[in-house]
Amino acid sequence: MNVVNPERSGDASRYGAVQPGATGQEIYDAGMVVRREVLGDAHVDRANAGIDSFTEDYQDMITRIAWGGIWTRPGLSRQMRSAVTLTALVAHGHWEELAMHIRAALNNGLSRDEIKEILLQTAIYCSVPSANSAFKTAQKVFADIDAAPAPNSPNSPN
Repeated sequence: MNVVNPERSGDASRYGAVQPGATGQEIYDAGMVVRREVLGDAHVDRANAGIDSFTEDYQDMITRIAWGGIWTRPGLSRQMRSAVTLTALVAHGHWEELAMHIRAALNNGLSRDEIKEILLQTAIYCSVPSANSAFKTAQKVFADIDAAPAPNSPNSPN
């Protein structure tokens, strides 16, 4: 297996937070920034509140590797990363994660129509039954968003 040495590649910036000499803490911190931007503070705070001695290594790993190592890379836009993620989640039937990443896709700037188009594409490449479940999941997410009080409204908890 060939491993690219970023110091020799001439373009170390293409590696996002995983730069030569970056510490694990720097990669974690960069991952946490992106994780919060994509998933929202409330989601990340809930996930962190549930960390215990059994899950702490897992949470650290996904923050460093998924969010710090992959989502910080400049090679794809966040919208494209969301599209790929939605497709992968549909393909594998991960409906709870799909709901979370539909919200993330909206945070990343995808429109509901673009999400609909992604889900239509999954009907062909992942299966119609999977897309059926994905559309139901998206409908629920959109209904929940539409039913939530607007931020800073009299009915908002903040």
